[in-house]
Amino acid sequence: MTDTPDITQQLGAAVHQNSALNATGLLERLFSRLFESLVYAQIWEDPVADMAALDLTPGEHVFCIASGSCNAMSYLTARPGSVTAVDLSPAHVALGRLKIAAAQHLSQAEFFDFFGRADRAGNSAVYDRVLAPRLDPETRAYWNGRVMGRRRISMFNRGFYKFGLLGRFLGLVHFASWLGGLDYAPLLAAQTPEEQKRFFDTRIAPLLDAGPVRWLVRRRASLFGLGIPPAQYDKLAADGGGDVLPVLKERVRKLACDFPIHQNYFAWQAFNRAYEPGTSQSLPPYLEPQNFETIATGAARVSVVNRSMTDLLAERDAASLDAYVLLDAQDWMTGAQLNALWDQITRTAQPGARVIFRTGGADDILPGKVAPLLLDRWGYDRDASETGFAQDRSAIYGGFHLYRFQG
Repeated sequence: MTDTPDITQQLGAAVHQNSALNATGLLERLFSRLFESLVYAQIWEDPVADMAALDLTPGEHVFCIASGSCNAMSYLTARPGSVTAVDLSPAHVALGRLKIAAAQHLSQAEFFDFFGRADRAGNSAVYDRVLAPRLDPETRAYWNGRVMGRRRISMFNRGFYKFGLLGRFLGLVHFASWLGGLDYAPLLAAQTPEEQKRFFDTRIAPLLDAGPVRWLVRRRASLFGLGIPPAQYDKLAADGGGDVLPVLKERVRKLACDFPIHQNYFAWQAFNRAYEPGTSQSLPPYLEPQNFETIATGAARVSVVNRSMTDLLAERDAASLDAYVLLDAQDWMTGAQLNALWDQITRTAQPGARVIFRTGGADDILPGKVAPLLLDRWGYDRDASETGFAQDRSAIYGGFHLYRFQG
């Protein structure tokens, strides 16, 4: 399911920065192959922090990376004029298009069973009866396709968030935790920040300091399951003085401790591999019951496309977009790729447009890489960037950055 001739080639262009004849180049090629399949069943950037930083207003036009499409769908709560989501992974595109169709044609209860619980035995029957006839042929073929003898759509019968590269990585983390005698139930039951901190200090931190864990995380391929390619791994390690472990430890601490556990669905996915049952407090906005009518009405304004950001922006009209959400994709890019992207962002930006992105390391990566002729047309909002970083419950990034178009 591609809208471009060769997705493998485009993924390679996005990730490969070294020759295939050296170790780093081989890791890059392994990583790009993994990205052709499902990586994120749920996106790991906080849409609430996004919308606050962007200050989205009704009717504005948003351009974003799809990933699991939780954010693209959640932005509908701000009633934008359109949301265009792009992704190089055909699996992510199929997931986004499935969510659009489901929002339009399922009841709130059915929609929540599909994407909130994502483990109901009847979900695939709902897909066959209601959704499959309304999907484009490529998306339908993806979900009807078989892996290990089972249709992909059956993942929604068996706990969808346990699948994908990240889901399986978290499964290995939970297996290692079990071997180490670590049960996360007390953390998920914590009622105060002090209880969360105590659990981290006494149970999680010692496991992260264990010799086998220290050895493993110092291998660049060890974090592929988090969607971290070699170039981004190196940025994380640089923040830790050459060692990625202190950086990883601090981000796990933030995830476990800095937000009330019953209001952080990222923590529930990490430590429970599912959303908290029986509550609407800890869900992505698109799954909150009170937002369903808005999501259902607005879903037709979302499009998910299997393209690179730069190529699709090149086809857009000038001054046609108000907000851009680049996730952490720029961490993967060369200087030439960054300049090509920002050339198109600047061309397509409305006066007052905003761009947000995350970085694996703490520092803004654009100065010194994007030509001043381009970057000088944008103003960096340091206060809003620091606020966005503090509010991002996913807790896995080193920096959150907001630029405003000066015209």
